[in-house]
Amino acid sequence: MKKSVIVIGGGIAGMEAASTMARKGIEVVLIEKEDQLGGHLRHWDRLFPNRRKSDEVVHFIENQMDAGISIHLNTFISGIQKLDGSFLVKFDGREEMSADALLISTGFDLFDCRKKEEYGYGIYDNVMTSAEVEEVFRSGKMILTIDGKKPRKVGIIHCVGSRDEKVGNIYCSKVCCITGVKQSIEIKEQLPDAEIFCFYMDLRMFDRHFEEMYLEAQQKWDIHFIRGRLSEAAENKDRSIVLKVEDTLAGLPLKLNVDLVILLAGFMPSPETKRLASMLGLITGDDGFLDPGDEHILANATSVPGVFLAGAVKGPVSVQNTIADAQAAAVQIENYLNNSE
Repeated sequence: MKKSVIVIGGGIAGMEAASTMARKGIEVVLIEKEDQLGGHLRHWDRLFPNRRKSDEVVHFIENQMDAGISIHLNTFISGIQKLDGSFLVKFDGREEMSADALLISTGFDLFDCRKKEEYGYGIYDNVMTSAEVEEVFRSGKMILTIDGKKPRKVGIIHCVGSRDEKVGNIYCSKVCCITGVKQSIEIKEQLPDAEIFCFYMDLRMFDRHFEEMYLEAQQKWDIHFIRGRLSEAAENKDRSIVLKVEDTLAGLPLKLNVDLVILLAGFMPSPETKRLASMLGLITGDDGFLDPGDEHILANATSVPGVFLAGAVKGPVSVQNTIADAQAAAVQIENYLNNSE
């Protein structure tokens, strides 16, 4: 009989892992609480560092998925019971299904920028998030202020909800810096006469070609990078925003009027991940993300035999590393199933 796996979470990690396992002859059931697969990538426009359209990646993974994968959309998991060598998963309190192993790939949520009231999101009209910027790009529209004008000055704020003891998140979300660099270039392409200011704590260009993209932003597009953390944003009568920042390199306070503010929202563990962790007795780290059984050797396994992890459920991660991690998870699950026969 075929061995079976239930994959919980239909973002790109769950899709890629399901596809890889199905090609290995494993029976796969993919559970997604939303009405479509693809997760956050469905709402993103272009990917760093080469600004490839995100739809290309999602469609490629979809086209690789085996027709034999059983996909359940709009499905809520109400309970999981560990049996002797298998798992019983209950859906919406009605249907039940058993499997030999589980893969949790429930991804992440974006930090709710309203929790940083001093930044003005949800209070001032011309303050938006990086995710909302991607939605505008995705629609093919131009970045405009709330009254339909082209912004002459744009302030991009890094590390919103990340590396911030006040909100309880001291970890780095890894991809916010490069997202700010990418979006600043894209805005400059739309609005060549606009001035773009990126306010950062440290620029963490950790992956291949990220540093080159940062240099391009400076040298080709004349993006201004200012090392300093925003202390307060306030609205002027004309709906422009005055930013109060300390320039930590110059050691001087700075005030700057901008027409539009963009907040680079960090990663957060999703409530669904926490709920599943509670059901299965999984270990959660200080950052709220799930801890693997061994970060170096078995980074996709957990402390519970038969339960595996893939993607941003373990912490912030880029798209390319998410896909690689999903493939690694599929291999570890195959090895587990073969050794449990």
